[in-house]
Amino acid sequence: MHYNGQPISDTNGNPIHAHGGYMLRYGEYWYWYGEDRRGDSYVSCYRSADLHNWEHRGTVLSANSPTKSMRVHSDLTLRRKNVGSNTTPSLNVIPPEAGKVNIERPKVLYCQKTGQFVMWAHYENGENYNAAAACIATSDTPDGEFTYRGSFRPYGNMSRDCTLFLDDDGEAYFLSASRDNADLKVYRLAPDFMNVDEEIRTLFQGEYREAPAVFKRNGKYYMLSSHCTGWAPNQGKYATADRMDGRWSLLTNFGDSTTFLSQPAFVLTPDNGRVIYVGDRWGGGGAAYFDSTYVMLELQFDENGAMHMEYAEESAL
Repeated sequence: MHYNGQPISDTNGNPIHAHGGYMLRYGEYWYWYGEDRRGDSYVSCYRSADLHNWEHRGTVLSANSPTKSMRVHSDLTLRRKNVGSNTTPSLNVIPPEAGKVNIERPKVLYCQKTGQFVMWAHYENGENYNAAAACIATSDTPDGEFTYRGSFRPYGNMSRDCTLFLDDDGEAYFLSASRDNADLKVYRLAPDFMNVDEEIRTLFQGEYREAPAVFKRNGKYYMLSSHCTGWAPNQGKYATADRMDGRWSLLTNFGDSTTFLSQPAFVLTPDNGRVIYVGDRWGGGGAAYFDSTYVMLELQFDENGAMHMEYAEESAL
């Protein structure tokens, strides 16, 4: 049994490090990807057949991962060369002596067309938050080492907190905070999920939304997000639409004034019809980051599709 805000252990008894992550169903297993900033690691992967017992499958992206450019102007930097510079890092990034860049909120989809697992994430240079880019990595297997394909700004736009969404019709979407987090961009991906194909919406202009998470229920699209308050939690809000490229509703509160001390990571929709919010309860910057835990709560809906989230001590998974 798991409890919200308490560490979750893998099958070896070690705390799960999969922050800002995402769960993907492939074959008989669920795969849970997320930030793991220990050592040279960037992204760890866990798998489970029952969404309760998680086996650590290892680091799938690290500072030592193989690289292969997907286009001429992709930045393949996975480890900084100028370690020891006088640049003062943001509280959100790895200290400069570590020599690492910063990769946040990894999300992974399986591309049926290519047979590849494609990871998108937020990339920063490890010294400050000036890069504001998206990055991509690919693998032939869900839990093998991913090949880093580089970072870039979609259509030149800043790209920070992000998520992926795969629709029923096979279309995939990338969403990310832009313009110093003031706006949220929605992009349709190319058929191989390796590039943005079209910028379809700019949402919540000037609202400063981050940590987006998208799911679909009864033909309606829901987008969860948080306000930008650093490591401190705030009031979660959601919006709905009839189409991903359509008009979205006004933002509506869900949860309490701190989203029960959490920030959205993703929304899980298992085959049993349940809709489960998965959020990060951040420990804070620096060493406190490694004390971050998770909040997993079942979302409820009224007859009109309005969404509600109540707190429970016991995790929904």
